[in-house]
Amino acid sequence: MADIQAALLTQLRNIQRKTGKTIAELQAGAAASGAAKHGEKRSWLMEQYKLGYGDANTVVTMIGKLPPELDSAAPAAAAGAPQDDPLDLIYAGPKAHLRALHDAVMKLVAGFGACEQAPKKTYISLRRKKQFAMLGPATKDQIEVGLNAKDLPAHPRLKVLPPGGMCQATTRLASLKDVDPTLKRWLKQAYDAAG
Repeated sequence: MADIQAALLTQLRNIQRKTGKTIAELQAGAAASGAAKHGEKRSWLMEQYKLGYGDANTVVTMIGKLPPELDSAAPAAAAGAPQDDPLDLIYAGPKAHLRALHDAVMKLVAGFGACEQAPKKTYISLRRKKQFAMLGPATKDQIEVGLNAKDLPAHPRLKVLPPGGMCQATTRLASLKDVDPTLKRWLKQAYDAAG
């Protein structure tokens, strides 16, 4: 139980650092927005502060239940200091040129509607109600897209994975020409299945 509490406290502090606001200020803003329902407040926080689904949901869930160990003042971002972008770490060094390919895939996904981007150490998890795709460098010359969609049609570019994993299939992209209507169909099928 202590580990869960520590993880929650870390998440709340990270939200404060990310937004420059205390959790109480974020909760007050959501209440003042006119949003009445839990989901409306969560959506407002996601829109106003660019919080992911999980972070916004935690802020709303914790209304009236803030742990006493939580700092009452949010650390302000240093003036002129860039915010840490997890993609800068994922696409660092010899993989930096792959960022344009990542951005092209994300542009496709943005056309489907809203989703949460959850950065991990070496990839980004894309989620709606559940994860529908993973995206990150596979090699110094390719990115890999993991697709969480059943019954994708067989295709030479698709690698079917064994059952029980995070994704049912993956595909690798080496150039912008790989970000094509076929990839869009696969991503859309995964996106729709996760909604």
